[in-house]
Amino acid sequence: MFSVVDTVSLPAEDRFDWWCETVGRGPAPTRITSDHAADFVGRVETLSTGTMDATSMSFPALRSERTPALIRRSDPEAYELTLIAGGSMRIAQSRREAVLSPGDFVMWSSSRPYTGQGRSSADHGPSRGIVLHLPRSLLPFPETRVDRVLATRMPAAGGIGAILAHHLHTLFREAPALGEPEGARLGSATMHLAHALLAQQMDAPAHLEPEARGAVLLARIEAFIGENLADPQLSPTSIAARHHVSVRTVHQLFRQRHETVSAMIRRRRLERCRSDLADPRLRRLPVHEIAARNGLGDPAGFSRGFRRAYGLPPAEYRRTFLDGNTPAPSTG
Repeated sequence: MFSVVDTVSLPAEDRFDWWCETVGRGPAPTRITSDHAADFVGRVETLSTGTMDATSMSFPALRSERTPALIRRSDPEAYELTLIAGGSMRIAQSRREAVLSPGDFVMWSSSRPYTGQGRSSADHGPSRGIVLHLPRSLLPFPETRVDRVLATRMPAAGGIGAILAHHLHTLFREAPALGEPEGARLGSATMHLAHALLAQQMDAPAHLEPEARGAVLLARIEAFIGENLADPQLSPTSIAARHHVSVRTVHQLFRQRHETVSAMIRRRRLERCRSDLADPRLRRLPVHEIAARNGLGDPAGFSRGFRRAYGLPPAEYRRTFLDGNTPAPSTG
């Protein structure tokens, strides 16, 4: 389901040829040139869940071109929705050109010629992109609508774009630990979020599948929970009111997560507390204040819940990590 290939394991003189050959064997090959061909350092991570195919690529400055001859040779009839995660990129297709920075989305079609240029930068490092491969036959939108957004910049600074960008970064960070059932569920959710982003860009919400609408609402609720864990009043009722839905709808959405909304809030608060307790910068902050700043105002209840989750009382857990020099946990 998840694989990684990296040019650093190859002799420097073979790296660029290997990269070009690997890309050339793909379903939508391109012709690649680079000023870094003498020592090309690239990495490809591939995630395939059955419901979704995605690729994370990191590479030095290069130029790519999909020509009519390459299209005749192989065309999967797919769209490539790409999140720019590092460096910068320029894409041209269908008489349009987009100049892109980290945090932007862009999409192009495998069935039409295009040119692309990836550049490294001092501020954003090597070029990096996370690519979702979207079969044309599975998109719920008319092709004429999709054509309008090819090679156009789609900012991900807020809304559904920001949710999808965060989701993709998290997906590849956690990919090595995913099992098949979790991967399949996350793959479906990823595709629904991608469809929602495109529907927004095309102003075509009527074409969005009901499942995608539910996935978008669930993602928005989860993002809202993460931003408001410190609020002791955070609850299914307040979440429903904020999103203008019923409490019953909130509970129904979380059935697909196999975790109630209250359980998620409690788990994520405890995870934040665990991270704070292992942070040397917060060493002088009393345990009860760490609990309170994460929405847990009952010290005794917090201590019991923390011990059930992590096997140690909060104060002892802190000593284990800060005095025992054990690496601090990450909450993502």
